[in-house]
Amino acid sequence: MKRLTIYLAAFCLALASCITEDTPSNTPDGNFDYLWKILDSHYCFFNEKKEQYGVDWSEVYSRYKPQVRRNMTSEQLFKLCAQMLAELRDGHVNLTASHDMARYWKWFEDYPTNFSDSILRIYMGTDYRIAAGVKYRILGKDIGYMRVATFENGIGSGNVSEMLRHFALCKALVIDVRNNGGGMITSAEKLASHFVNAKTLAGYICHKDGKGHSDFSSPKAVYLTPATGIRWLKPVIILTNRQTYSAANTFVMYMKQLAHVKTVGDKTGGGAGMPFNSELPNGWSVRFSACPMFDAEMQATEEGIEPDVKVNITTEDYQRGTDTIIETAIKAANAK
Repeated sequence: MKRLTIYLAAFCLALASCITEDTPSNTPDGNFDYLWKILDSHYCFFNEKKEQYGVDWSEVYSRYKPQVRRNMTSEQLFKLCAQMLAELRDGHVNLTASHDMARYWKWFEDYPTNFSDSILRIYMGTDYRIAAGVKYRILGKDIGYMRVATFENGIGSGNVSEMLRHFALCKALVIDVRNNGGGMITSAEKLASHFVNAKTLAGYICHKDGKGHSDFSSPKAVYLTPATGIRWLKPVIILTNRQTYSAANTFVMYMKQLAHVKTVGDKTGGGAGMPFNSELPNGWSVRFSACPMFDAEMQATEEGIEPDVKVNITTEDYQRGTDTIIETAIKAANAK
């Protein structure tokens, strides 16, 4: 019995040591290392960051890890981790704690805003309709307008069909996804599916299939399947700016290749693909794009999508209460 007790004690000690080795510790060192490793294994754009900015993720570790101290406060550790992540210059990498969210915003701060809620209200008035979070109305006599501010709401074919039915006598449709920070890709796909009449190649997606920085699956084709209900094949003009990103960026990717669609405004903010989420031992969460996406011509969309017609709203436009991007879309619609 005594010998069995010794064996059990030895087994438990060995098991405990295995758990300790595999489970990151909730210490400044443990949390820092876990964050660096999760990016090292799952982040998809190290090759692009190295080519663009000379980022070497191992070198980044060697510079920041010596700054980790055992007695540093939670806020000090958070600031250090945020600085490390900022080395990637990626606006879609976020670290969230109970007291703050680390983010890199220069990806849109260096661009014109190209949007004003107060000016948009001039165009929208107060008698617009709302369905599935989408505001819509007819501008002038015969131009439909949909303000899609987010894809966080579920959008059903019934919702979209009713909107398109309302625009039945319109000659063109404007879809405004400026300042749309994304949401559910399924909602973006559902909306886009009302603008195709046959199964259509929409782009390609890759997945990480290993921990190496270049370990990706072969590109897998993504298709749009025509929605049930009403489908719109008349001219469509999509309005974009630098804060059109994530699922909204994917929506623009789906739509831009269609022959009856044009995009007007500024380059989108990118960030397509499914996000990756993970939790650090201390409860902080990290989120970043995890699946590189490409358009139908195999052009990467992570850094954003250029518009067909580039337009900026100038200071003088704002002072006059004019949304030059909407006005350009209306002019293009009337020219068709």
